[in-house]
Amino acid sequence: MIQLHLHRLKLILLLCLSLSSETVSANPKPIPGLLTPPLQLRTQTNTSDTNRAAAEKAEQEAGQLGKQKAPLLTKIIPKWEEALKYWRLAGDRQKETQTLDRISKLYLARGEFPKALEYAQKALPICQALGDRDCEGAVTGSLSLSYQNMGEYEKAIDMQLQLPFFFPKTADLPPAVFSSVGQIYDNLGEKQKALDYYNKALDFWKEKGDVVKQAERLQNIAFFHVFLGEIEKSIEIIKQANNLDPEFKRNESNYNAFYVSLRSTSCSDKLASIKKPPKIEKLDNSSNQSASTNSAAATKNNIESWKQKVQQYRTQELLRGEAGFLELLGGLEYKRIGEYKKALEVYQQALELRQIMGGKPREAETLTNIADILNRQGKKQEAINVLNQALDIQRQIKARPAQADTLLTLGDVYLSLGAYPESLNVYNQALSTSKIIGNRSREIDALRRIGDVYRKSQTYPQALSYYQQALSISKNTGNCNQESTLLSSITQNHFAAGDYQQAINFGNQALALSRNLEIDEYKLALEARTLDIFAKVEIKQGNYSKSLESSQKARKLGRESGFREIEARAIAATAEAYEALKQPEKAIQAYQEQLALYAQMGLSTEQAQSYYNIAKLQRQNNQLPESLSEIDKAIEIIENIRKEVVSEDLKTSFFATVQDYYQLKINILMELHKKDPSKGYNALALDTSERSRARSLLELLTEAHADIRKGVDPKLLEEELSVQQQIDARRKIRIELLSSKKNSEQVDELNKEIEELSEKYQQILASIRAKSPVYAAITQPHPLTLAEIQSSVLDDNTILLQYSLGKDHSYLWLVTKTGMKSYELPKGEDIETAAKKFYQNIKGGRELYSRGGITVQPGINAGNPEKVATKLSQMLLQPVAQELGNKRLLIVGDGILQYIPFAALPNPTQTKLQPLLVEHEIVNAPSASTISVVRNETKNRNVAVKKLAVLADPVFSKDDDRLKPDVTQSVQNRGKNPNFTELNTLAMRRSSCDSNFSFPRLEGTHTEATNILSLVPKSLSKSAFDFDVNRTTVTNPEMSQYQIVHFATHGFFDTNNPKCSSVVLSLVDSKGNAEDGFLQLQDIFNLNLPAELVVLSACETGLGEQVKGEGLVGLTRGFMYAGSPRVAVSLWSVDDQGTAELMTKFYTNMLKDNLPSVAALRAAQLEMWQSPNPNYSQTNVWAAFTLQGEWR
Repeated sequence: MIQLHLHRLKLILLLCLSLSSETVSANPKPIPGLLTPPLQLRTQTNTSDTNRAAAEKAEQEAGQLGKQKAPLLTKIIPKWEEALKYWRLAGDRQKETQTLDRISKLYLARGEFPKALEYAQKALPICQALGDRDCEGAVTGSLSLSYQNMGEYEKAIDMQLQLPFFFPKTADLPPAVFSSVGQIYDNLGEKQKALDYYNKALDFWKEKGDVVKQAERLQNIAFFHVFLGEIEKSIEIIKQANNLDPEFKRNESNYNAFYVSLRSTSCSDKLASIKKPPKIEKLDNSSNQSASTNSAAATKNNIESWKQKVQQYRTQELLRGEAGFLELLGGLEYKRIGEYKKALEVYQQALELRQIMGGKPREAETLTNIADILNRQGKKQEAINVLNQALDIQRQIKARPAQADTLLTLGDVYLSLGAYPESLNVYNQALSTSKIIGNRSREIDALRRIGDVYRKSQTYPQALSYYQQALSISKNTGNCNQESTLLSSITQNHFAAGDYQQAINFGNQALALSRNLEIDEYKLALEARTLDIFAKVEIKQGNYSKSLESSQKARKLGRESGFREIEARAIAATAEAYEALKQPEKAIQAYQEQLALYAQMGLSTEQAQSYYNIAKLQRQNNQLPESLSEIDKAIEIIENIRKEVVSEDLKTSFFATVQDYYQLKINILMELHKKDPSKGYNALALDTSERSRARSLLELLTEAHADIRKGVDPKLLEEELSVQQQIDARRKIRIELLSSKKNSEQVDELNKEIEELSEKYQQILASIRAKSPVYAAITQPHPLTLAEIQSSVLDDNTILLQYSLGKDHSYLWLVTKTGMKSYELPKGEDIETAAKKFYQNIKGGRELYSRGGITVQPGINAGNPEKVATKLSQMLLQPVAQELGNKRLLIVGDGILQYIPFAALPNPTQTKLQPLLVEHEIVNAPSASTISVVRNETKNRNVAVKKLAVLADPVFSKDDDRLKPDVTQSVQNRGKNPNFTELNTLAMRRSSCDSNFSFPRLEGTHTEATNILSLVPKSLSKSAFDFDVNRTTVTNPEMSQYQIVHFATHGFFDTNNPKCSSVVLSLVDSKGNAEDGFLQLQDIFNLNLPAELVVLSACETGLGEQVKGEGLVGLTRGFMYAGSPRVAVSLWSVDDQGTAELMTKFYTNMLKDNLPSVAALRAAQLEMWQSPNPNYSQTNVWAAFTLQGEWR
C-alpha cells in the first residue's frame, strides 16, 4: 500500500524553510503565524540609570548574538533574562513586560511552548495593571500561539478572537485571525466551523476588493479540501484563485506546497487544468529524482541536506526546526527506502524534542510515526503501547482527525497479529470518526483497511463490498491515488478468491490509472504491485515463464520506485515461478535475496516468512538438515515477537497465523525420523507439537493466582475499575432495552460502546501486566518435553494420545510413563471430513450403537452412522489399538478433534461395535503441558471445607409463572421435596443457545439440582434457585468455599464474538425488572472459584472458538483461570431428562461411592449406555459430556 505521507512531510519542509530564513535578533520580527504586531511600549524616566544602562547593554549584546545566529537557549535568552532582571531593578514595568513578552516569543521561536506560555502569563497582569491595550494585545497573541501549539485549542480560539479588539487599526488582523481559528477547528475536526472561518477571511478581502488576498484565502480553502480528500472541489476552488491572481503575486512557497499536495492525490489530466507554479521543479526534486535513474544519488543528497539542516538548528538551539527536519529525514527518506532502524532513531530524537517543546499535537503525531516503524520491525507490543500514548493525548486535546490516523495505525498492528476482531473494532472507530468530521480521505483509508481484514480472513465478498464503497468515494472525490490503490486491492482480493479473470480485469484498470498518476514513484510502485499479482495469476494458470518475466519486471519497478518493501515482496513471485519451473535452487536463491533485503530493512516478521519459504523448498528438495536449520530461525523470530506481546488475546491471534511454521518443523522431523529412527527425531517432533499448543492458556493459568495488580499505579487501577463500571452500566441498559424489544438503534449504539469499552479494558489489562512487578517476576511456563511429560504428567495407568493434523500427513504420538511411539496418519483434510460426519451424526441423534426406537433429527445426512464412526476410529485409533489395554486415555486433540467425544468412538479392537468408553476412562486437555501447570498451581492449595454449591433453574422471562406469587410458592415447595420419578415426565430440550435472548425455562434443572443436593448434608452445601441465580450470588466470595460448583442452566457459545459466550443466569429479578444475567467469559475470568470441579450442565458449554495453536477458546478456560483444575462440559444440547439422569448418576458416583470425577463420569455414561431405556442409552445423550483438565 502506498501511503500518502509525502505531501504531509512537504508541509513540514516548508515550515522548516520558513524557519531557516529567520534570524534570532535583538528585535525579532513576529514569528510566522503570530497575529499581533510588534510591541512598541513607552519608556519611563524615573529609574536607576545604572540598572537601565545594564539592561540596555544586555539587550544590545542579545541583539549581536542574534545576528550571529548564536545558540538561543544558552546564549540569547540568558541575555534577555539579564535585561529583565535589570528592568525590574530599575522599576520600569513597561520595559519589564516588553522583555517578558520578547522572551515568550523567543521561546515560541525555539518551540518550547510551556516556557513561552509561562513568560506571557507573567507579562499579561502587568499589561492589565498598566492599562496598556497594545501591551495586552501583544501578550494575548503570544498566549494564543502557546495554547494552540500545546493543543489547548479552546483557549487558543478564545485568545485569538480577542486580538482584533486590541488592534482595531491593524487592517489585515481580522482575516488572519479568522484563518488561524479555521485551522484550529480543522485540527479539532470541526469541518463546518473551519470552513465558516476560512470564508469569513475570504469575505473580508472581498469587501476590501483585494484580489491577491482573496486568492490567498481561496488557496487556503482549496488546501483544506485536499486534506479532506475532496480533490475535485479543491481543483475548482484553486482555479478561482488563479483566475483572480494569474501572475502569482501571492506567497509563492504556500502555492508550491499546495501544488505538491495536489500532485500526490490528483490525476495528471485533472492537474493539467491548474497553472504550474514557476519554481515547482525545485520543490519536487525529492519526489521526482527518487524515481529517476539517479534516485540513489538524489536520496543520498537529500539525506545529507536534511542532516545539515538538523545540525544547523541544533547548533542554534531551535527545537522546531531540528524536530521538523528530523521528521523529514525519518519519514521522507529513511522510511521510504526501508531504512527503518535509522528512521526510528531520528523519530525518537524528534520525540525527545517534541516532549521538551510541550506541543502535544505534534508529539502524538511523532508517537504514531514511531509506532508504525515498531510494528514493521515486529515490536508489536511496544507499538501498541506507543499508540495508546498517542491516543490518550489526542483524546485529551480532542484532535479527532489525528485520532483517526492513530486508530488506523493501531488497526494495522492488530491486523499484523491476526487479531481480526480487534482490528475491525479500531478501524470502525476510525471510520466513524472520519465520517463525523467529514474527512473523505480518512474514510476511504478506513474502508479499505476493513476490506483488508475481510480479505485476510478469507471473507472475500465482504472485502469486495468495502473496497467498492471506498472506490466509489475516491472516484466521486477525484482522489486518483486512493482510487489506484483500491483497484490494486480489488485485484488482490479477486486473486485470493480464485477469480483470476476478474483479477486481470481490475489489474489492467489499475495499470491504466497508474499512467495518469502525477508522481513517478507512485506510478512505478503501483505498476510493480499489479505485475506482482499478475505473476501469481500466471502461475495459477500454468504460464510459468510468463510469470517469471512479470515478477522480475515487478521487482525492477519496485526497486526504481524507491519503495524497497514492494521490491522485496515481488521476489516471492519470482521464487514461486522458479519452483513451478522445477528450478528449486534458483527459487531458494530468490528467497535468500528477499531475506537479505528484509534483513537490511529490519523487518522481522517478513524475515521469518522468508526463512519458512526457504525451509519449505529445501524440504521438498530433500535437504532436510538444512531445512530444519532454516525453520528453526523462523520459529526463533516469531517466538521473540510473541514473547513481547502482553495481551494473551493478541498472543493467541498472532500464534494462529504462524502455526504452519511448527507444522513444517514437525514434518521435517518426522521425515528425518523415518530416515533414521535411532536419533529421536520423533521425540523432538512431539516437543514441537507441544510447543505449538495452548501457550496462552499455559501463561494465563500461571498468572491466575498471582496478584498482578500489586505495585501497579493506583490511577491505572482506578481507570480499570471505571471502565468496568461503564461496561456494566451499559450492559444493564442494553438488557432493559432488549427486554422491552424496542429501540433497536439504541441497542446497536450500546453494543458499539460496549465493544469499544471492552477493547479499552483489554488494553488496560495489558498495561497492568506490562507495569506489574508481580507479573514481571512470574516465571513464564515452558512447554514440556517428552521426558518432562513422562515424569510430571503421566502415571502408570495413563496413556497420552497426542494428535497433529497436517496438510500432507497427520501424526499421532502415543506416550506412556516409560516409552513413546509415533505414527503417521492420513492427511488432515481426510480426518476432518470424517470427524465432521461423525459429529453431525452423533449431535443429530443418529444412533451409532443401534438398539431400535431412535428418532433421527431431520436434516442430517452424513452417511451410515456406524460406518462413519468406524472409519474415524480406524483413522485415529487403529494404529495404536493394541497398545491401549484398559488404561486411562489423555486425549490432546487438534482442530476439529477437540469437538469429538472419543468415549463414543468404536473400540477398534472389538469385533462387535462398542464404544471406547467400555474399556477406558477418557480425559481431554488442550496440551499435556496444561496438566502440569494446573498441578503446579494447585499443589499447595487447601481443599475447600464445604462440598457442593448448586445454581439451577434461573428465571429468563417476565412471562415466567414464578413472577406470580401462588405459582412461585408451589415451585419452591416442589424443589424442597425431590421426586425422582418426576424425571420421567420431563422432555424439554436444552437447545436455545442461539435463540437471541429468548431462553425457555429448564424445569428439569430444578429437579436435577435437588436430586444432587440430596446427596450432601445441608451444612456442606449451598443452593440457589430461581431469582437467586444471579450475578450477586455467583460473584459472592462465599462461592470459593465449595469443592464442587454446579451450574444447571443455559449456556451458549457466541460464534460472532466468542468473548460474549455466556452462562445464562436470571434475566429478571423478583419484581420483573430486567437484569444482566449473562455471565460472560470476561466475568468468569474475574471470578475467584478455586473449586476442585466445575460442572456446566448446560447446552454446548464445551464449545468455543477453534483457534489454530490454542484450541477451543471458550467457557472452559475461563473456569480453569478462575481456579478449577477440571471442568465438566457438554459438546452439544441435550434434553432435560437425559441430562438430569446422567448428572444424578455422576454425582452419586462421586459423592456416595467416592469415585474420582473422571471415573465417576465414565461409570455414569456406561450405565446410561447400558440402560434399556432408549432415552438414556442413545449416544447423543450420554456422550455429550466430557471432562477437561486434571483427572487425579
